[in-house]
Amino acid sequence: MTAYRPLNPPERLLMGPGPSNLHPRVYRALAAPLVGHLDPEFLSIMEDNKALLREVFRTQNRLTIPISGTGSAGMETGLACLVEPGDQVLICINGVFGQRLREVAQRCGARVTSVEAPWGEAIPPEKVEAALEGGRFKLLGIVHAETSTGVLQPVEEIARLARAHGALLLLDAVTSLGGVNLEIDAWGIDLCYSGTQKCLSCPPGLAPLTLDERAVEVIRQRRTKVQSWYLDLSMIEQYWGEERVYHHTAPVSMNYALRESLLLIHEEGLEKRWERHLQNHRALVRGLEAMGLKMVVAPAHRLPSLNTVWIPEGVQDLAARRFLLERFNLEIGGGLGAFKGRVWRVGLMGHTSTLQNVALFLTALEAALAAQGFARSPGAGVRAALGDE
Repeated sequence: MTAYRPLNPPERLLMGPGPSNLHPRVYRALAAPLVGHLDPEFLSIMEDNKALLREVFRTQNRLTIPISGTGSAGMETGLACLVEPGDQVLICINGVFGQRLREVAQRCGARVTSVEAPWGEAIPPEKVEAALEGGRFKLLGIVHAETSTGVLQPVEEIARLARAHGALLLLDAVTSLGGVNLEIDAWGIDLCYSGTQKCLSCPPGLAPLTLDERAVEVIRQRRTKVQSWYLDLSMIEQYWGEERVYHHTAPVSMNYALRESLLLIHEEGLEKRWERHLQNHRALVRGLEAMGLKMVVAPAHRLPSLNTVWIPEGVQDLAARRFLLERFNLEIGGGLGAFKGRVWRVGLMGHTSTLQNVALFLTALEAALAAQGFARSPGAGVRAALGDE
């Protein structure tokens, strides 16, 4: 008989593209007693989660719920419910997750047109406007925070253009919700989805999602059934609404954890949380640049929650990341797609986003680089991050 070792995962400092570290209160919530998914106590928790998600999305949307599944389930829910075969869809692509939007839209039977920008750059509104004028699009999909490149996409003008041309605006906010400024109602976003494991500092497993009435009406007026039974919002909303019609068994413990994560944001204050992420991002950039490293994204479009930095010439990507993991118990991410082996992705999300973690990372990275012969003034990164030089 095979002997399995006891479960004892290491306690890492998670500074990659997600998940982020959890607050102790979230761990305690995960250990709370299980109840049924139609238990009155759980129904009360569901109502709390809906209200708290409206706060963090900055919306009054009635249909604001966590989908059972990761952020990609949120993406697929949005597209599967809003898109029918033959619909014209415009997708903006400047990284891996824009590419994924296009892939999912095509699988829904959409006729997809793409607007693209180089990796590490934002999508120019004028390119979007030119594309919108060339067709009759039902939906425009765009990534707010491109996790593969570290770009924070300005959204307001593109949302305005979409509405002016009669298109729904679908927004990927997986790496921005709870960490940077996001205004669903003020910007006119029709559907937005996210994930719990990034700036919300909750385990992966739920996809917060919000729809305005314009998007809800499109679902009601569909000519065909949603291709996914599991992700069909016309049925899911009946479970989360007053009817409480059984659809599937909700992940009860994950909803406990989400409630606690959202309560922590509520107590901190959303705008203060945005500012914390921004200040720690700036400290990290000061430190990296003082060490002689270069950021991938121009200052105006840098994503505070996920920072991309060019790997110095002659430095081995995997060896450096292995050094950080083995010597410091610290995880960062490597590049994806066109950036594989060329950039590091450093997350400062949610509970992980602290000045202490910035200083620890810079110290560890300096040691990892020195081990490969890349050395600058010792301690320069930490001094710059702390504002000491």
